[in-house]
Amino acid sequence: MDDEWRGWRAAAEEALYGADGFYRGTAGPAAHFRTSVHASGRFARAVARLLGEVDALLGAPPRLDFVDMAAGHGELAAGVLAALPEGLAARVRAYAVERAPRPAGLDPRVEWCARPPSGITGLLFANEWLDNVPLDVAETDAEGVVRQVLVAPDGSERPGPPVVGEDARWLRRWWPVEGPGPAAEPGRRAEIGRPRDEAWAAAASGLERGLAVAVDYAHLAGARPPFGTLTGFREGREVTPVPDGCCDLTAHVALDACAAAGAHLGRGVLRTQREALRLLGVDGRRPPLSLATRDPAAYVRELALAGQGAELTRRGGLGDFLWLLQPVRLPTPQPGPGAQPGPGASEVLRALLVDVADDEEQ
Repeated sequence: MDDEWRGWRAAAEEALYGADGFYRGTAGPAAHFRTSVHASGRFARAVARLLGEVDALLGAPPRLDFVDMAAGHGELAAGVLAALPEGLAARVRAYAVERAPRPAGLDPRVEWCARPPSGITGLLFANEWLDNVPLDVAETDAEGVVRQVLVAPDGSERPGPPVVGEDARWLRRWWPVEGPGPAAEPGRRAEIGRPRDEAWAAAASGLERGLAVAVDYAHLAGARPPFGTLTGFREGREVTPVPDGCCDLTAHVALDACAAAGAHLGRGVLRTQREALRLLGVDGRRPPLSLATRDPAAYVRELALAGQGAELTRRGGLGDFLWLLQPVRLPTPQPGPGAQPGPGASEVLRALLVDVADDEEQ
């Protein structure tokens, strides 16, 4: 029986990615949960625009790379290629990084790989990847000792050995659950995000020049959830997390810690999805009613797009995702002579990376 008890990181690794794991037999993430990619094609078009902005800032290199991390069935990579202007698409080499086998029918221009490539010039985009990087869970016991949480295949938990070494140092810096104060009360939990920091730094280091972006539900220092966020999803519903291969296992991301892990590559910037997508031309504003009179069919199309934009940017939903934008040897965007706030290439990236502010009026 003791052999069945192990830390959540090891249990989730096997349950998600093992021979009989969730991502080996699943019909794809869309069968179990709804991401921004599945919510609307506007998301892929916004990422395509971001790729174009990076291309312009890099001076239109002969080959431009796009890396779709945790690609699922490659929907984002295919959608980005379809949204690019023909001339730009001809220079793009697209990669879908996923541990599951390549799906049938994927655009043949998309290269399927199990690990992120290196030597990349362009854009690496990780949508809901880091939340599926397995990690260990810690909990404070009645004596104030921070212990690893052990889990059995049926989801039962029990306290394990004290957390020590690098994991203990990570907790002290990013998610303290020991020492005086309410954070150290018995039963307080934390998810040890060190494996995610390392995964992010390694993926971003594959860029020679360009921009790496991680998008996820996240939390920041000073507002960590007191009892953690580990949960499961199956067939569109949240379920009890059980490491048996029958459900997705996910936990929100300490994205500020990931930003610090990649700081040696360049200063990372955190933005809400609401902010980022608005700058990339996605919002939920309704078309003018006058369009309904002039062109009813166009009004209906624009109204549908507005609904999709509203879902992607809605507070309390997808709009609350955080984007970590990590430039790697990317020139600092500069406004052109007489530039006005608007959709110009350098202005969009400058706003994303330097001076964007959420507009509460929109």
